[in-house]
Amino acid sequence: MNAAGKDKASANESSATLARFAAELKFEDIPAPVLRRAEDLFLDWLASALAGKGGRPVEVIERFALAMGPVLANDSGAEVLISRRATSAYFAAMVNAAASHYVEQDDVHNGSVFHPATVVFPPALALAQSLGKSGKDFLLAVVAGYEVGIRVGEFLGRSHYRIFHTTGTAGTLAAAAAAGSLLGLNAEQMLHAFGSAGTQAAGLWEFLRDAADSKQLHTARAAGNGLTAAWLAKEGFTGARRILEGAQGMAAGMSPDPQLAQLTDRLGSRWALAETSFKFHASCRHTHPAADALLQVMQTQGLHADDIAKVVCHVHNAAIDVLGPVVDPRTVHQAKFSMGTVLALVARFGFAGLTEFDRHFKDEATADFCRRVSMALDEEVDTAYPLRWIGKVTVTTTDGRTFHGRVDEPKGDPGNTLSRAELEDKARRLAAFSGGASALEVTCLIQLAWTLTEQKTIGRLL
Repeated sequence: MNAAGKDKASANESSATLARFAAELKFEDIPAPVLRRAEDLFLDWLASALAGKGGRPVEVIERFALAMGPVLANDSGAEVLISRRATSAYFAAMVNAAASHYVEQDDVHNGSVFHPATVVFPPALALAQSLGKSGKDFLLAVVAGYEVGIRVGEFLGRSHYRIFHTTGTAGTLAAAAAAGSLLGLNAEQMLHAFGSAGTQAAGLWEFLRDAADSKQLHTARAAGNGLTAAWLAKEGFTGARRILEGAQGMAAGMSPDPQLAQLTDRLGSRWALAETSFKFHASCRHTHPAADALLQVMQTQGLHADDIAKVVCHVHNAAIDVLGPVVDPRTVHQAKFSMGTVLALVARFGFAGLTEFDRHFKDEATADFCRRVSMALDEEVDTAYPLRWIGKVTVTTTDGRTFHGRVDEPKGDPGNTLSRAELEDKARRLAAFSGGASALEVTCLIQLAWTLTEQKTIGRLL
């Protein structure tokens, strides 16, 4: 076979290659720094899930799970974190996934524009608890899920994200990979799991225009459908073998410009999990670069919110696509997708956190500042995206001065990451905000996160 023929054959086997990697990955293959990062991400996800307690869309999904799923003894099954009840792995995964995406504090991978934790940890935790798996088994599954989901997100690309919520689409395959690892799927079974996951993958951005609750449904279904796909594959259920790259597969229907090479990019040597960012502000990640750049200007120049007449945010096109429709936010959640609201809170309080949104997103002072904020497409920022999320703002003061702010790595990115002390503080704040866990319980969860490899079985967390 000539070189062109080999390349074509390789392209035709991309789904199979990715499935084989996920099925055959061993705990010993994973470098220690990647495992430590996975522990960091676990604590960050746990805190986000606890913070979802009381969120109306989350509680609706929990009531659905309670009505449709089994109620089990607390020493069996899987744990619903916001209610602390036990149920099947499927329904626990659904509710925990919905909860962990509610307050917009869960992690994000820049290059794939994908939130891995909210779709990987829920099925992994639910199955680990239900099957009595160890901490090492759990971490292995998590790494498999991250590596698969991130690469699928990169493969589907920027054009996919304009219409589809990648966390709902790529996330379904990420969940299948994590669940498949814990179920012990072989390479052939994992490939079938991917096929069944991909044919269920969904999630559209239209909900933002109506302040609808769909975002929680996206993550709930991705986690549940991925788990379903893996379980069915274990029982011999077959799926499309080329669900990603096939003539009528995901890319054909969802992406005008798929990046096929990304599916198998340096498998086993490039650890995409380690590239994942933590979220500092409690808002859509597209707002963070500009928020940090505004803070830089205000701190450097000694400005207050009342000193600012106008802020122009120089952004990538995806920020305009996602944030642009939100012109008059009516709910806290919708406000997290308003560039003006986020920058108003940052200008007023120095931080756009859960408390700031909850108490102040409707303030007249917030609305007034919001009207001073605009977005403009910037060629440099757009070209760098999504591998780099550069923040650039032009600030005009009430006395006519002009200042320019820039950040090349927003707070939380791998090169500007949160320390373990900062992650612990974030976890305590998130749990306290919702009443999801007591201070003592959070201390115990922190200790669990830092000792996952020592856990013989993953039992109840709360």
